[in-house]
Amino acid sequence: MSYKLASKIKKEALKQGFILAGITTLEPPPHISTYLDWIEAGRHASMGYLADERARTRRANPKLILPEAESLLLLAAPYPDPKLDSPISTTGVEKGKGRISAYAWNDDYHITLKEKLIHLVEFIEEEIGHEIPNRWYTDTGPILEKDLAQRAGLGWIGKNTCLINPKLGSYFFLAEIFLGIKLPSDEPFKADYCGTCTRCIDACPTEAILPNRSIDANLCISYLTIENKGDIPEELRPKLGNLIFGCDICQEVCPWNMSIRDGRFSSPISSSYKIDTHPNLIEELSLSPQEFNKKFKNNPVKRAKRRGYLRNVAVALGNDGDSEAIPALERALEDIEPLVRTHAEWALQEIKLKNKKC
Repeated sequence: MSYKLASKIKKEALKQGFILAGITTLEPPPHISTYLDWIEAGRHASMGYLADERARTRRANPKLILPEAESLLLLAAPYPDPKLDSPISTTGVEKGKGRISAYAWNDDYHITLKEKLIHLVEFIEEEIGHEIPNRWYTDTGPILEKDLAQRAGLGWIGKNTCLINPKLGSYFFLAEIFLGIKLPSDEPFKADYCGTCTRCIDACPTEAILPNRSIDANLCISYLTIENKGDIPEELRPKLGNLIFGCDICQEVCPWNMSIRDGRFSSPISSSYKIDTHPNLIEELSLSPQEFNKKFKNNPVKRAKRRGYLRNVAVALGNDGDSEAIPALERALEDIEPLVRTHAEWALQEIKLKNKKC
């Protein structure tokens, strides 16, 4: 095993813009039973791809993903700088504005990290003088990446299920490279610095955070506004506030992210954002399919598709309660997408009810 090579790889990862790098083995992840219990309980909601046989077996045994692999390189890349976001609240933004999760403020990380991961593989092959079996992922492979990242020494899994680093908080993406060479493993991160704190659990608007450090996706706002392709349950709509794509609340309230939010730590990623992080809700509801595709080209928001995004915008307008949104919502009743029409109808009813009470 080459400690010198491992050190060079980590230094190159930092040059590429990653903020953490660690190495672990291909042994089964320590908390696979938690994942399997989560699936059995139906906490994965409609994300069936997480529960099929392939997903289960490969998460239980990472070696199945690349039998030739002998080491696993775990990496963390920073979000766009989150300290410029609005106050910690679903309603903390200016009236009539929506909130988009901080991770989506720039280009899709699946796109931006691809080149960095490929470069790292090329660097390793240049160092050893020949090609090696490899496979890389960033939130796309059938692996328990947070579990393995903890074993690689990057941090601990917090009560909000995010991987938390004591110096860098949790505002980062994870990526991993399976490597067909033997490298020395880092010491697992054994400490749990959550202690008795329950701020994330207490702050979650939908009570989606479970006691065993897992999330009920059926209740999670990130799931409801992104992965969910159908209706948002009516009883949950008021709890979304003005969140129109994803949710950062459980990270915003985390004490380990305070050094980021008050500016003591600055993200290496540029704060020159590619999208309006707090868009005008009435204007967003009028986006045509072509305008939506152009506006969110190469952006994570495209994952929700126009119908899902405008569904979320309609709910936010209903929660906002401003009668000025009525004309836009009435136009949305004629939208080509049934999902947009039904949520616009709900929003109109909410606004009329709120104004009647006034």
